[in-house]
Amino acid sequence: MKNVKILGSGCKRCVQTAAMASSEASRLGIEIELEKITDFADIARFGIASTPGVVIDGKVVHAGGLPKAEDMAKWLSA
Repeated sequence: MKNVKILGSGCKRCVQTAAMASSEASRLGIEIELEKITDFADIARFGIASTPGVVIDGKVVHAGGLPKAEDMAKWLSA
């Protein structure tokens, strides 16, 4: 099971990013534990200044803007 954290304030792009992570994981048959981090102090600990951010298994893979679905699939499959 992969641990996926979506970092952001809860804006529309953050919500879309979380939905994309769930959708791509389901499509690929990968189990994930999805966590939404909205506290800016916690987000800053990851070194992310712009959101949404995506952290998979402790590694920051994306920051700022809506990621592409194919990128999300690649990150989840790695």
